[in-house]
Amino acid sequence: MTEPTAPAPITYAAAGVDVEAGDKAVELMKASVRAATRPEVLGGLGGFAGMFDARGLAAYDHPVLATSTDGVGTKVAIAQALDRHDTIGFDLVGMVVDDIVVCGAEPLFMTDYIACGKVVPERIAAIVGGIAAACAQARVALIGGETAEHPGLLGVDDYDVAGAATGVVEYAAVLGPARVRAGDVVLGLASSGLHSNGFSLVRKVIASAGWALDREVPEFGRTLGEELLTPTRVYAADLVDLFANPAVGKAGGVHALSHVTGGGLAANLARVLPEGVHARVDRSTWTPPAVFDVVAGLGRVPQSDVERTLNQGVGFVAVLSADAVAATSAFLEARGIPTWVMGEVYASADAPIADGIEVVRGAKGVDGGSVQLVGRHPRP
Repeated sequence: MTEPTAPAPITYAAAGVDVEAGDKAVELMKASVRAATRPEVLGGLGGFAGMFDARGLAAYDHPVLATSTDGVGTKVAIAQALDRHDTIGFDLVGMVVDDIVVCGAEPLFMTDYIACGKVVPERIAAIVGGIAAACAQARVALIGGETAEHPGLLGVDDYDVAGAATGVVEYAAVLGPARVRAGDVVLGLASSGLHSNGFSLVRKVIASAGWALDREVPEFGRTLGEELLTPTRVYAADLVDLFANPAVGKAGGVHALSHVTGGGLAANLARVLPEGVHARVDRSTWTPPAVFDVVAGLGRVPQSDVERTLNQGVGFVAVLSADAVAATSAFLEARGIPTWVMGEVYASADAPIADGIEVVRGAKGVDGGSVQLVGRHPRP
């Protein structure tokens, strides 16, 4: 009688996890991670935990830690389709550290997490290289991370990225609704494009239109894919330096900041206004980049939906003293960030609220002030 053949041994590699590929990815990313550091970082790549020397906090009278976590969203699908992975890190870092700077904090360090169906060392190294480059630009240390291989859960070319960061701010310097007053000015800071929000809508629109990512789009002067992968502008270092600028502080300073991400301009601005005030924002003060008109027109997307989903060319909003506008604008323009006065803050009782136009009050659980977008964007 013939004995049954024993089944082959099942190894971790047979289950779809390649430990050696993970090790190779770490080797490939070492140089880029070393560039994203600060003097306070202790230890090197590969530890169980990243360590950051916190002795510098002793210089603060009342240090407050600020933390944020986020991901890139479905923009990763564009990177995967184009097999280009070196820019998505700027989207991740921007989404995380620029939320921290909203309260006036300086981001200090960041960790990342990449989940993928299969570790392709060169691809992982490209992703981390982009994250490290963005961290270096933001003066944030990349002190740790994790790459997890999830065969059977994700396809071999699929991945997602997330990150978390921590920063610090002096308690007396915390920005936010408590500082905002009637008479403050609303200053727009230009985005670099779509940034990293609304890509579920964008992808639906281009799929419905049958547009390929390699399509040349005259309005963009490049392909659709190149436009969609434009990296998120990272504002953190420039804004931290702005806070320390004597001319801005002497003129009354920045009172509140809003990072225009999911939810759009009005909702995110309302989150940083106190109850009892109203911000009137005039669309006629800026022309959104072409990508916003193309997406809206191609999908016949209602204006209200566009404005609740996409940033419309506004990456950040500063609410500041009228006396500080000139110094703030000059400082940011010198850093390559276009700015413009887009509105004003009023006491709610005295606000010139236009009839028949939506007024946004608070967002994401915040019972704050109100915002109304009026006027029309100039045609390009």
